[in-house]
Amino acid sequence: MQIADRLTKIPPYLFMELRKKIAKAKADGIDVISLAIGDPVEPTPESIIAELCRTARDPENHRYPTDEEKGMFAFRKEVARWYQDRYGVTLDPETEVLGLIGSKEGCHHFILGHINPGDVVLMTDPGYPAYRASILIGGGIPYNVPIRPENDYLPVFEEIPAEIVKQARGMFLNYPNNPTGACATRPFFEKLVAFAKANDIAICYDNPYSEVVFDGQERLSFLSTPGAKEVAVELNSLSKPYNMTGWRIGMACGNPDLIAAISKVKENTDSGIFNAVQYAGIQALRHETGNIDHMATLYARRRAKVLKTLKKIGIDFNPPKGTFYLWVPTPGKMGSLEFTNLLFEKAAVVVASGTAYGQYGEGFIRISLTVPDDRLDLALERIEKAFGK
Repeated sequence: MQIADRLTKIPPYLFMELRKKIAKAKADGIDVISLAIGDPVEPTPESIIAELCRTARDPENHRYPTDEEKGMFAFRKEVARWYQDRYGVTLDPETEVLGLIGSKEGCHHFILGHINPGDVVLMTDPGYPAYRASILIGGGIPYNVPIRPENDYLPVFEEIPAEIVKQARGMFLNYPNNPTGACATRPFFEKLVAFAKANDIAICYDNPYSEVVFDGQERLSFLSTPGAKEVAVELNSLSKPYNMTGWRIGMACGNPDLIAAISKVKENTDSGIFNAVQYAGIQALRHETGNIDHMATLYARRRAKVLKTLKKIGIDFNPPKGTFYLWVPTPGKMGSLEFTNLLFEKAAVVVASGTAYGQYGEGFIRISLTVPDDRLDLALERIEKAFGK
């Protein structure tokens, strides 16, 4: 049976390939430790689970979700309150907030709601691979904007060719950044607003790691920048701050026209978020903010362990201050895939090759801190034994 041509343009999804590699090794009897996939292993806070159970027993919630594709108004109000408390951002829950089945679908619906076939969409390199897939499925043309360590992994707008800027109608940005861990700054946000306004480019600011920061790094929303709501929609999620990756609940906030476009795609794609999950989301946003600091402390401890071991094997660097990933330079002049394969062969430890995130990911690997402490300790012991000097 023939498949659609658009699917042939999309490379294999990174994490599916990693899962296949791990499964094959395990079938061969190898005790593989994966430091590749960013999925918190700690449980969702108990009060959130209890609220899900309580509201799931109500037959009213067994029907189509309230307000269907928009998300129930109570959830949207809670998102608006959370944004005001966390970032000082004022949002109208009626027109500037939309419930999402995770922020990933928001990326996809942004393309379908705003981009026409043939439009150029800017994305960073390295960058989250799902952005490219969404652009291609929507008929857009992805253009890679390099982000380099010497620029703190922030794009330099002046380096983008003028003819590309003229054709661009959208841009994906993600800080704290997956995969590099880099964080944006308020001066950068001001430049971004000016760039978007001057060139009529809509920004899809993907911000699911907004709360996962270290060493005094400020937690930021792009929407706190004057003028940002005129040019952007910001996506966020309960996945990372509340250990709710499998629950699939997030939000789009910002420009009312972009929110309306995403909502129109959603109303013709799905029927919204299960009410009980939205009630659980309200519980998280209202009562479980303490979990954010708890998880940040846990990740900071794991981060320090990894950095200590890497230093022992000759990899000493100053890491960016966001996300639960470490963007690690490979030793010497070793290529990303070469070092990734050596870690697998010598230590049975799986990491993500930097080249999976773009050509400018060469010379790096990505390590995730979302692994139980005992498994992380074992992985680090193996790495030190295999590569220690």
